[in-house]
Amino acid sequence: MAPVSIKRILISESVDPCCKKILQENGIQVTEKQNMSKDDLIAEIKDYDGLVVRSATKVTVDVINATDNLQIIGRAGTGVDNVDVDAATKKGIIVMNTPSGNTISAAELTCTLLMSLSRHVPQAAMSMKAGNWDRKKFMGAEMYGKILGIVGLGRIGKEVATRMQSFGMKTIGYDPITPPEVTATWGVEQMSLEQLWPQCDYITVHTPLMPSTAGLLNDTSFAKCKKGVKVVNCARGGIIDEDALLRALESGQCGGAGLDVFVEEPPKNRALVNHPNVISCPHLGASTKEAQARCGQDIALQIVDMVMGKGLVGAVNAQVLASTFSPGSHQWIKLGEAIGVVLKSCTTSKQPFSQVQITTQGDCLKGSSGYMTSAVMVGLLTDVSTSCPNLVNSLSLAKESGILVTRNHSEGLTQGACEVEISVNGCSYRATGSVQGGVPVLLELNRSVFRQPVSLTGNLLFLKAAASPQLLPSVTGLLATAGVEMESFSAPAARNGDQWYCVGLSSLLGDLGALKPLVKEAAQLSV
Repeated sequence: MAPVSIKRILISESVDPCCKKILQENGIQVTEKQNMSKDDLIAEIKDYDGLVVRSATKVTVDVINATDNLQIIGRAGTGVDNVDVDAATKKGIIVMNTPSGNTISAAELTCTLLMSLSRHVPQAAMSMKAGNWDRKKFMGAEMYGKILGIVGLGRIGKEVATRMQSFGMKTIGYDPITPPEVTATWGVEQMSLEQLWPQCDYITVHTPLMPSTAGLLNDTSFAKCKKGVKVVNCARGGIIDEDALLRALESGQCGGAGLDVFVEEPPKNRALVNHPNVISCPHLGASTKEAQARCGQDIALQIVDMVMGKGLVGAVNAQVLASTFSPGSHQWIKLGEAIGVVLKSCTTSKQPFSQVQITTQGDCLKGSSGYMTSAVMVGLLTDVSTSCPNLVNSLSLAKESGILVTRNHSEGLTQGACEVEISVNGCSYRATGSVQGGVPVLLELNRSVFRQPVSLTGNLLFLKAAASPQLLPSVTGLLATAGVEMESFSAPAARNGDQWYCVGLSSLLGDLGALKPLVKEAAQLSV
């Protein structure tokens, strides 16, 4: 992938000083402004290429739509629920986070809350400060031999499991993504939620907040749990239904809860916070010096690596770009975009197109169909979509426009190639290209196979006409009259019927109307 140009970054919250230092050392201007209102951020963001936030800054659709040059939003932390990722994607803005920056800190706080629930440590400490000595009141339970259910077995879930296993706990879990054979290697037996609920003495959740996880622990699931089960949430407020939790606490179905996160922060409804069996914290999961330093350093290094063209880590809405940093990928991306532009230009009068089929061929493009598909759509949607298409947003813009995009890959071929077929009003148009000698070339256009590959650079004029000895001199004369030089001429291998020709020009023609007596169709473009 070509290096992204990031010259100015706004840091809207307090991050570790190493973040600013790393960015500045790599030639990026950094401005720090904290405690900005939404209106202040909207006014300020127009001047920046990048934005670094933590969890307090709400990067809403209004903020994103106010941007002119923004290319990246960096979240110094794990979750990105304070960023409207869909709006950013539509705008072509990369959203990245630091998925491992606060893993240890969040896991340690989870374990702290689990142990505090077991031994009533905060309540006992407050009782002592009040001048009491209530040994019997704070009778606890050992963790040894108890069953811990871990919902969400990513980085944090794994670290919690290994730590609590050292207390002799049996760890079971659920995760729709991590394979059971993987979690088994670190001592977690996977099962369905229906199987998990009734077995657990303790439950901790470590999932993102999304429609499928909102209210995961609710009245129904609490009813399936052991009476007196204790729960911990250091992930996101809302994964545990707060009203259901309060009912379970009051009935004794839930024996205690450790909460670091809430649906509303800070919570205005204090019923849970004030409950005697609840241990609550003001969202401290990542609040350690080490985590903040790690997140600040990670987000800065990830941005710098992206800018330098070294790699892309932590992108939550542009995973397709991760493979664009491989050697030679830039020329293939240029090819995809150029093929899209050629097909769009040669079917202008027949817009809009409804279906696009992209087929990558050859071992060198194995695993590259994702970014090649995005690149082709960039070319097809340029000057068509109201938004500026790029590799981040081209597929979402296509979906929004009602265009069905499919892709596949054919292996076994030595030379790589990309074939694109579009459907317009029941008719199909096809182009095939490749990269030869580091240059994107067109091999075929609408079944016209060129004798020599067409270099997809500069100003190109495509002509559809019947084979005739008079075609070349007639076109040459017309160009000379217009003051345009012919730099190249590519003819099709076939001589029967109407075929496509390509002419390289010193500059684009001002008017294609003069070509009408000579050709059936004509289109010109710059690539």
